[in-house]
Amino acid sequence: MTVAILGAGVMGEALLSGLVRAGKRVDELLVTERRPERVKELTERYGVEAVDNPTAVKRADTVIVVVKPQDMGALLDEVAASVRPGHLIVSLAAGITTAFIESRLPEGTAVVRVMPNTPALVDEGMAAISPGSHCDDAHLREVETLLRSTGRVMRVPERQLDVVTAISGSGPAYVFYVCEAMIEAGVHMGLPRSTATELVVQTLVGSAKLLRETGEHPTVLREGVTSPGGTTAAALRLLEEGRVRADFLGAIEAARDRSRALSSGNV
Repeated sequence: MTVAILGAGVMGEALLSGLVRAGKRVDELLVTERRPERVKELTERYGVEAVDNPTAVKRADTVIVVVKPQDMGALLDEVAASVRPGHLIVSLAAGITTAFIESRLPEGTAVVRVMPNTPALVDEGMAAISPGSHCDDAHLREVETLLRSTGRVMRVPERQLDVVTAISGSGPAYVFYVCEAMIEAGVHMGLPRSTATELVVQTLVGSAKLLRETGEHPTVLREGVTSPGGTTAAALRLLEEGRVRADFLGAIEAARDRSRALSSGNV
């Protein structure tokens, strides 16, 4: 089975590298990219063949589209004539619905919509997938197999993907934002930046592992760190007074609303 990745930016390369590490033969992989210097970089790094979009679609069985939402319409128009019965189209474009993609391609084309996130770069991604109207379970299993090369995969109804985008798609940015604040606090209070960074990063990694491996609710784990009248309690009291929890909720709702706007064509 030949897989074509249309758009080899950050996420496209994450999928490419994950598939290669998972044992996918490079002669079964094709990539497309507009920038010549990027093409040279990818072909030298992975030994993969780079071609134009219509050629990639004609030669592939599964086509993974990894472009910006505002570029999706033009790309679909470019490749529509190359799509044949039996093709599986996998979209990683935020906010673009399966119905929109199906409307630009031949009738009956199988489409799966994916919301990934950037930890896929280190094989710890979280991807949610939703079927279009012409997908069956075999199509979903194929996409799950491809995406497991870069992390975990779950199936969700497409109506939930705007929320998934706000939680896990944009989620790494929220985590990095908190890490930035913690590192800057350490520097402000006298720690060398390298020391503060190592403290924060390992605390983040360890906390995530504790959360996953214990299966405990975050509230239980938080309370295990919070002694009455202690340092953690003092810090959390200030966060609650500053409505940080409410602001996080508002921020995630804003991300969801922007995903909905993209879905309606307001790019």
